Amino acid sequence: MAVEKFEAVVESVAGLKVSCKSRGFEFFLDEPKSLGGTNEGMNPVEALLNSLGACKVIVAKSFARLHKMKINSIRIELEGELDTDGFMGKNPEAKIGFSKIITNFYIDADNTDEEIAAYVDFINRTCPVADSLENAPEMVSNIIK
Repeated sequence: MAVEKFEAVVESVAGLKVSCKSRGFEFFLDEPKSLGGTNEGMNPVEALLNSLGACKVIVAKSFARLHKMKINSIRIELEGELDTDGFMGKNPEAKIGFSKIITNFYIDADNTDEEIAAYVDFINRTCPVADSLENAPEMVSNIIK
């Protein structure tokens, strides 16, 4: 089994703004002002949607030649439905995370509609971020002093 570890370090910067670091790269996440942030970055659920979309685009581009796909352009738009009353504690019955994620593929390719549809199925089956969302990994929390 070829297991590769990926790491991230997330630290509070100020208020709800956080620094996210991996492999020498850094970006910031925040919440919109309506949710108590300063709106200096996308929020974590928006970042999750972008990570899912980016992963699907990368899979599409990485495997295109192997699947005889001639992709001229690809864009993915994602929409997540989230009841904010869940994580805000206003409704204990509401799901805390996304209840639905919709992915819209815009693919311009020199292939038939059937070939593109089959390739989208492959992308969805092969995307590690999609798999992590659909088949939740074991979650372990450690408190280190």
